Amino acid sequence: MQRKFVGNLLFVLLLNLLVKPFWILGIDVAVQNRVGAEEYGLYYPIFGFSILLNILLDFGITNYNNRNIAQHSHMLGRYFSGIFGVKLLLGFVYLTLTLLMGWLIGYGEKEIYLLLILSANQFLASMILYLRSNISGLHLFKTEGILSITDRVLMIGICGYLLWSDKFEGVFKIEWFVYAQFAAYFFTALLAFFIVLKKAEFFKPRFDLLVVRLILRESLPFALLVLLMSFYYRLDSVMIERLLVDGNYQAGIYAQAYRILEGFNMFGYLFAGLLLPIFSRMIKENESISKLLRTSFNLIFIPSVTVAFVSFLFAKEIMDLLYVENIEVSAEIYSILMLSFIAIALSYIYGTLLTANGSLKELNFISAIGLMLNLLMNFWLIPIYGARGAAIATLLTQMLVIACQIFFVWKIFSINIRFSFLLRNIIVIAIIIAGGLLTNSLFDSMYLSVFIIFALTAALPLIFRLINPSDVVKILKRGDSA
Repeated sequence: MQRKFVGNLLFVLLLNLLVKPFWILGIDVAVQNRVGAEEYGLYYPIFGFSILLNILLDFGITNYNNRNIAQHSHMLGRYFSGIFGVKLLLGFVYLTLTLLMGWLIGYGEKEIYLLLILSANQFLASMILYLRSNISGLHLFKTEGILSITDRVLMIGICGYLLWSDKFEGVFKIEWFVYAQFAAYFFTALLAFFIVLKKAEFFKPRFDLLVVRLILRESLPFALLVLLMSFYYRLDSVMIERLLVDGNYQAGIYAQAYRILEGFNMFGYLFAGLLLPIFSRMIKENESISKLLRTSFNLIFIPSVTVAFVSFLFAKEIMDLLYVENIEVSAEIYSILMLSFIAIALSYIYGTLLTANGSLKELNFISAIGLMLNLLMNFWLIPIYGARGAAIATLLTQMLVIACQIFFVWKIFSINIRFSFLLRNIIVIAIIIAGGLLTNSLFDSMYLSVFIIFALTAALPLIFRLINPSDVVKILKRGDSA
């Protein structure tokens, strides 16, 4: 099972490394530069607002479905037939309430129009995730991996044409960005639907009130978890826009930094997408998860520390490479936000394990604490420090969340923490940081320092036996298909 996880992880990571960095750094950054901080600052808080009620689109069904299909794959036809109609109903409820809330908080005509299209995009994105949960639940990870990049490939094609075609003479409207998302999501949802339809033994869409009540009742803990997490992940940009006089401008600057963090989070999400069905099946079959947990930790912890360190050390240079304005301020925000990436990356392992175990009571408790801390910090820090205050609130929130998740994993699974394992990780991180600082001070070259840092990140885990070289060779030669 461990070899299956790592083999498929390498395949999915390769696909996403080929596509998503270009989407974030090539397309999304180009859009921000072309439309400017003010215009992007109009779009980004509305985008964040459209996500706040995402719970109504999913109600925890995707995680619930992934876990159940992984454990009872023969039930795909029955679950698919019952849940599909529920998703359509939830989409209507979500769209209605989101637009109503937008009107109540004072959005104007242009904002409501953008919110309408972005809400439709959220519905399609949620449907794609649900359909992909069936595919990953069947352990068809390569198919799921291809679907994970399909929408981005389409958006790159559409937005690339709009951005760089001579036909538009350098003009780009933020509405075009939203339309491109809609087209890409719609095609990907259609493709995913037909793939699941082919795998299901039967598909008889029905709207059975008893089935709806059963699904919603059983997925309620998942729903509460998604709601709490959506709020403490997405309230920052909305609160910046609402609390500050120059809210759109500040939100646009914040978005410059946060979008890069989101780009790295995509890779953490890939871990979760693979780990959830595997952890679920291992727990059901009473297999020990210790080795897979340790492997997952080794694969994500040191790379996440490296990314955060490089981002902190060269924040200004990175922002200067990507953007054309507001470099100083966005660099400071970026350096703070990327420190939280370490906690977020680990959460994709420990939070996923707790989800697979059905420890929703513990996860909801953690998320509720995280939300309260995030709200208090944002209300306190944003009026004083602006967008920087939101970055600090995010860092503190994510540190608290991962600390609690690790505690509950240790408590529930009685994980033995080896001192030698911790010591080796500390030594590796210390060498990476020292090597980067020394190279930077001697040669004053960002590119050389980054090369040395990532070279050490690749080599030291192997040298210190955090990752077994023989396992890596076997995985590279042969990745087991699901």
